Amino acid sequence: MNVVRIKAADGTPVEFVNQDPRQGGVKDVYFDPQRRYAVAFFRKRLDPAGHDRIERLVGQYRQGIFEQSGGDYWRELFCWPEKIVEYESRTGIVMPFYQPKFFFGAGTTLDGVEKDGKWFASAKNFNRFVPPEEKGNLLGYLRICLNLSRAVRRLHAAGLAHSDLSYKNCLVDPSSGGAAIIYIDGLVVPGLFPPDVVGTPDFIAPEVVATLHLPPKHADRRHPRRETDQHALAVLIYQYLFHRHPLRGQKIHSPDTDEQDRLEMGEKALFIEHPTDPSNRYKIHPGDKDFQPWVDTVRLPYGLMGPYLKALFDQAFVAGLHDPKNRPTADNWEDALVKTCDLIQPCQNPGCGKGWFVFDNTTRPVCPYCGRSFRGQLPVLDFYSSRDGQSFRPDQHRLMVYNDQYLYRWHVDRSVFPNEKLAEADKKPVGYFAFHKERWIFINQTLSGLKDLTNQQPVKINGFVELKDGLQLLLSPEKTGRLVHVSLVQA
Repeated sequence: MNVVRIKAADGTPVEFVNQDPRQGGVKDVYFDPQRRYAVAFFRKRLDPAGHDRIERLVGQYRQGIFEQSGGDYWRELFCWPEKIVEYESRTGIVMPFYQPKFFFGAGTTLDGVEKDGKWFASAKNFNRFVPPEEKGNLLGYLRICLNLSRAVRRLHAAGLAHSDLSYKNCLVDPSSGGAAIIYIDGLVVPGLFPPDVVGTPDFIAPEVVATLHLPPKHADRRHPRRETDQHALAVLIYQYLFHRHPLRGQKIHSPDTDEQDRLEMGEKALFIEHPTDPSNRYKIHPGDKDFQPWVDTVRLPYGLMGPYLKALFDQAFVAGLHDPKNRPTADNWEDALVKTCDLIQPCQNPGCGKGWFVFDNTTRPVCPYCGRSFRGQLPVLDFYSSRDGQSFRPDQHRLMVYNDQYLYRWHVDRSVFPNEKLAEADKKPVGYFAFHKERWIFINQTLSGLKDLTNQQPVKINGFVELKDGLQLLLSPEKTGRLVHVSLVQA
């Protein structure tokens, strides 16, 4: 084993195995003998601006994200460069090695392969290559999208843009809902560091694709920035949830392949589920088994992800597709995904491929993935909150109840949000729901101010209250506390 030992710019020792590098677009990647970290060397000599960029990455930008309150949270979501090295006239960066969950497990056909998003983003790869035990369920994909939204939101809050957000630069684990953004050494800082690349095909924003023919410094040329990240994030979320691309339908613009691609993804880009223009819909062919059922937008329309995500898909792929300023932000996606996770129900079919589905607000909910109808009584909790401690207004947020479902502090108090700032104490459930002796109950674990307003009775800690249609529960007497209205759907 040819192990090279050098020192990083900060004086700390670095070693790597100098053989069989993994080759990316601009770097050769090596690993230390214990695979604790990776050392990626740029093939081309960096100019002064390139050196300045990576120095800021491992310096002020890294400190601004990881050395602030809640910084440890981001170590799970970013594979961020930590050191700079020089070896044989080449500059490199040292990055943490990927977590074990981001590799396919032993004994599978993809044993040891990195779980980059390409395996899960297209129906063909998902159906043909991903082992059943690695496919995950709907809840896992919603959590992946939530983690990516948080990571992009944090980058943008720091004044940075990724510039090449794509499934190649994201690792995901549907089993746990884990996600991590990798290859971030090309971050864009407006007015300081321009993008090194235009992006990855399928994720490049239409305005960038439409102006690629112009010289780089032309006034009308569009370059990667925060708004193009917003487009790429929307595409990623759509692909992870539906295993199809939102713009690649079957509308033909040109017999020339390159021209077709330029128009389809650029000037003539059209959402395959556009509400008023169906011309880019998929045409279903019985022989396309590798793509079914995911290309069937009639059977699995984007609306099945519930009202919050549907509204953002409309904003991203209709209103904002050719108007970057109208695209949803990462914050918008984060908020919608949190609310959507509260809308899901476990499918009662143990063999269902997705395991969960989003409640469609009907009295006859059906899992869209396997066709199994929900049977039984379904409690629905609508949240209300007050601004003055007296009158309550709807929060446009509801929680679907299932056996052993938990209630958390962020449900109780509108000032608490489940993100990197969440206190440890607020991560613990405050109560849970159970189906007991043919009735639904809520068991209060920690809420000292819980009150049954319908019967004007307090609900003591370790006590319970039966969920009945029309029941109103005051979760907290604080001004930011919420009130819950219970509906029982008999399906």
